[in-house]
Amino acid sequence: MGRLHDLQKLDARLFDRVASARLRGAHPVLPRLGRAADHGALWMAAAAGLGLSRNRAARRAALRGVGSLALASTAANVFAKQVSGRSRPLTDVVPLARRLLRAPITTSFPSGHSASAAAFATAVTLESPWLGVVAVPLAAGVASSRVYTGAHYPGDVLAGVALGTGMALATLRWWPLRAGDAAKASPPRVRLPALPGGAGLVVVANQSSGTAGQALALLREALPQAQVRVCGPDQDLTALLVRAADEAARQGGALGVLGGDGSVNAAAPIALEHRLPLAVFPGGTLNHFAADLGILSPQHTAAAVEAGHGGSVDLGRVADRPAGAGAGPGYFLNTFSVGVYPELVAARRSLERRIGKWPALAVGLLRVLAEGRPTEAVVDGDRRSLWLLFVGNGRYDPPGFAPAYRRSLDDGLLDVRSVDGSHPYARTRLVAAFLTGTLARSRVYQASAVHRLRIDGLHRTEHQSRDGEIVPAGESVLLDKAGRALTLYLPA
Repeated sequence: MGRLHDLQKLDARLFDRVASARLRGAHPVLPRLGRAADHGALWMAAAAGLGLSRNRAARRAALRGVGSLALASTAANVFAKQVSGRSRPLTDVVPLARRLLRAPITTSFPSGHSASAAAFATAVTLESPWLGVVAVPLAAGVASSRVYTGAHYPGDVLAGVALGTGMALATLRWWPLRAGDAAKASPPRVRLPALPGGAGLVVVANQSSGTAGQALALLREALPQAQVRVCGPDQDLTALLVRAADEAARQGGALGVLGGDGSVNAAAPIALEHRLPLAVFPGGTLNHFAADLGILSPQHTAAAVEAGHGGSVDLGRVADRPAGAGAGPGYFLNTFSVGVYPELVAARRSLERRIGKWPALAVGLLRVLAEGRPTEAVVDGDRRSLWLLFVGNGRYDPPGFAPAYRRSLDDGLLDVRSVDGSHPYARTRLVAAFLTGTLARSRVYQASAVHRLRIDGLHRTEHQSRDGEIVPAGESVLLDKAGRALTLYLPA
């Protein structure tokens, strides 16, 4: 108790020194900075700016920052302050009437502003040290302002900073940092011609993709001799890609596609059929496939096209047979799934035009969790009840049910992860295991790596998802790999 009393006295002396500086008006900017951070407004504005950036690391920093801020704010304001009970300092910022009437004074320990600031800055720095150079001094200014304005003792601020930093670091348990290296590819299977200025490259740009307008301008600047054909909302993307591939084959050049994962998925089998290399120009919202291969901007692909540098990667292959159909195999670059995820995508699409994509995703998730039912299927001969069956083209990291990226795209394996719906309270147990970081030991979750997978008995399943696109589900599905089938231009 004696040591605690000494620390409190030191805390009070430091507070008095800062208060004297405040009365002299030494730092007029600090109060404005603190007010800007009220209710997290400063950090939400920063996250919005990062989220609108074309930089993938900036978008990840925004997501981790907002999540860390929410955790830290809840921990500080809802839990920690209720336990500590420490009152705010009695300075001239507290109305005289409150002191005279001895009205309750809000709890001081720890500083919620400081916790939120430290959480956001730490999260941003984890994803992008360069962004941290800006975020950390800004967070330090907000934390300092809480003492300078008389709202908190220095000890409150230090405790808030420690709490916020800890919350940001805790997110690594559920969402590990992405590895910096591009996924491994094999040597090219077809000829990769060098195309200076893009001569001989025929590109189809999907105008409906998330960032297509910006990417298209960069493509035309980097490869002025490339033939670019823009696909509007009412045009058939596949038909345009076929015509572009025919033209590229006549010229001895290459096929290009500008868009997101769905656009690249449409282009891949056409390039495969024409034995053409494919140039992928990321122009979608997330661009998972391109990002895994280190293609982070159209300039990366343009440099590879001019140098004639690339490699070959696996394609996931789907052979399904709806009754009386006889359709040929389909492909997936990233993921295949049945269960609640296709239903979630369908629910989101029914709402996003009215309320926007992300609100629609949140509403769709609530709807699917409330109304959804497990999918009944026979997986490799075993009858299963599944909330979700995820199959990745190649092994994904991290382990657990939050696959984010791949280290190799030529490993010949399918990454299979499932949530068993036959256990009591499977959804609740899944969420609890995810939140506590014990998913790998949960009985409702299973994971394996295989070369092929057969799924039968999908009589009551209407949809399946391939690379985020919803397609009708067959009654029987065989999944395997087209090993090193697709040749791509890749950054050196």
